[in-house]
Amino acid sequence: MTLLRWIVVLLLFSPIAQGAGPAPTLVVLGDSLSAGYGLPRGAGWVDLLAQRLRQQGYPHRVVNASISGDTTLGGRNRLATVLSQNRPAWVLIELGANDGLRGQPVDLMKANLEAMVRQSKAQQAAVMLIGMRLPPNYGAAYGRDFTQVFKAVSTKHNVPLVPFLMEGFAQSREMFLSDGIHPAAAAQPLILDTIWKTLGPLLGK
Repeated sequence: MTLLRWIVVLLLFSPIAQGAGPAPTLVVLGDSLSAGYGLPRGAGWVDLLAQRLRQQGYPHRVVNASISGDTTLGGRNRLATVLSQNRPAWVLIELGANDGLRGQPVDLMKANLEAMVRQSKAQQAAVMLIGMRLPPNYGAAYGRDFTQVFKAVSTKHNVPLVPFLMEGFAQSREMFLSDGIHPAAAAQPLILDTIWKTLGPLLGK
């Protein structure tokens, strides 16, 4: 076989020739709980997720679009830009904690979450919600209504839900930074495991 024919064969069987596209992108749209607030660089659960995906042979690229202090309204307002810039296959929405801490009406939070789910789906992105719970000092009724929002949005729009980001360690003071609000580095692998129980089976390989 001549050199020219070898080149033709290599081109025909290359990934580009076979139409292999870019790696699918997974976007995390969250607040300080996902932005790595107060943590060493690379220690947050989103960074650990990217590491696990690589180690287990997943092709996904992880983009952390989380901003400390963000609310569901803030996420809703910036989602269009995030989607256009990244064209994600997955959007993980971890927002609502700051709405609750500020005592915002749960109906508004629900409307914002629903809008983000619809907008993501309209761009052919799969969505996963990550829920939160409030400290008891916010009142039983408000805390119950707040928690119920995540389940209601998940059910209505048929999207998977991680019920509680801090499952399994929320009562352990040593798992938090000095502010008592943000999980410490030791808690980040636990958060990842909680996320992975729902996300991992959905990604496939």
